[in-house]
Amino acid sequence: MWRGARALCVPAVSGGARWVSGSRPAALMSTLLIRQPQYAWLRLLGLREDNDGVYNGQWGGRGEVITTYCPANNEPIARIRQASMADYEETVKKAREAWKVWADIPAPKRGEIVRQIGDALREKIQVLGNLVSLEMGKILVEGVGEVQEYVDICDYAVGLSRMIGGPILPSERPGHALIEQWNPLGLVGIITAFNFPVAVYGWNNAIAMITGNVCLWKGAPTTSLTSIAVANWCYWMLSSLFFSAWLTVSVPCSTAMARDERVNLLSFTGSTRVGKQVALMVQERFGKYWLYNETFEDADLSLVIPSALFAAVGTAGQRCTTARRLFLHESIHDEVVNRLKKAYAQIRVGNPWDSNVLYGPLHTKQAVSMFLGAVEEAKKEGGTVVYGGQIIDRPGNFVEPTIVTGLTHDASIAHTETFAPILYVFKFKNEEEVFAWNNEVKQGLSSSIFTKDLGRIFRWLGPKGSDCGIVNVNIPTSGAEIGGAFGGEKHTGGGRESGSDAWKQYMRRSTCTINYSKDLPLAQGIKFQ
Repeated sequence: MWRGARALCVPAVSGGARWVSGSRPAALMSTLLIRQPQYAWLRLLGLREDNDGVYNGQWGGRGEVITTYCPANNEPIARIRQASMADYEETVKKAREAWKVWADIPAPKRGEIVRQIGDALREKIQVLGNLVSLEMGKILVEGVGEVQEYVDICDYAVGLSRMIGGPILPSERPGHALIEQWNPLGLVGIITAFNFPVAVYGWNNAIAMITGNVCLWKGAPTTSLTSIAVANWCYWMLSSLFFSAWLTVSVPCSTAMARDERVNLLSFTGSTRVGKQVALMVQERFGKYWLYNETFEDADLSLVIPSALFAAVGTAGQRCTTARRLFLHESIHDEVVNRLKKAYAQIRVGNPWDSNVLYGPLHTKQAVSMFLGAVEEAKKEGGTVVYGGQIIDRPGNFVEPTIVTGLTHDASIAHTETFAPILYVFKFKNEEEVFAWNNEVKQGLSSSIFTKDLGRIFRWLGPKGSDCGIVNVNIPTSGAEIGGAFGGEKHTGGGRESGSDAWKQYMRRSTCTINYSKDLPLAQGIKFQ
């Protein structure tokens, strides 16, 4: 599944960011952060200066060496040796062999192992959250929250392991039974992005495991240490339970996974552009894959302002569900923009692992360049930057959270996927107009409406309302719970992860007809004698 840009609509009812008191730019370091005493906690996760990037029953890696960096100061954290194609081939073969054993284990027993994985994660939730914050750049509470998502989906999967299966259907023929049988696909490939280096894998892995699959994980290279730490801790626990039910590989092998017929399902999270390329490669082998806010005049602005703030600048605008577009009824447009500017001025910016910080850096220097390019393009298309728009003068990849007004609803920049904290604000006059504007973009992951009108709420949820996979009311576009199915429509991809009946994505369905009589009646009353 791939995911794209989002929008937020609110019906009618330039400054800088505020620094955390006492925070200072980090001093430039000449050595790996893991060698410094204040980062000794990294070793609690089994990390070292030089780390193997492949796990297939044992740790290894014969490919190139890469270094991951802290986005808050662009200092190197540690090194990782990636996989070679020989490593990839060996890992896939071992995974396929492991599946032969794993598939025969009863689902409730598989659920028990997933429960213990969740307990292992729960034990290290704070230190793993610290690592997510250090390597990805999101604030500490979000880093810990991301690991909590993995824990939650493990808990969910345990119960699900005793519930998966199909119905017994009534047959039109006497002495016959129809059974819907669900079986695992085999090997599930999981390619995850930098912005959620733990949670997205967790959604896939926990459900894939209890449904009888084994997994091959390719994490983002820039968050390789997080992938390794999750694997390191969980495999240490898992090794006493089952030798190789769960495999990971931190290696740039997306193409190999997409083309490999032994990978029965490929879950991809990343940009729309790369997602299209992956989809074409999977389709060539007939494989299986899955790849906005509005506010009306009756909206409760006490909900709108914090919702828009979190949706637009949470994770520094780098969530899959980040709000890119905010549609405001013309009668409240100016008031909401002014209140948003005041709220933006209160955002506490600093090192993401400081507990009082709400806003950290972008993930890479390239992301900073994309941010600047998007701001300039918005200006060229007629937009006015009413807040932010600049780089913050401090070490790391910090940029100002930005609000742009004055664009037309069909401005190309507003329809462009940009992982940055830029919120484009538009005026609208009526419901029909704004619903159409919400749906005119090619992306379709998450949307939200703010209104007290019950009829409008159900029109928003209905066939002429939002065409997104996530359709919210009076809450932000971001922050989905694990109990519901997560995924989008249109160029955002297809398929669903996490809760509801998303488990079916990881299995194949067979309709079985069993004749327990002594006769042979044919369906539809056909006589063939």
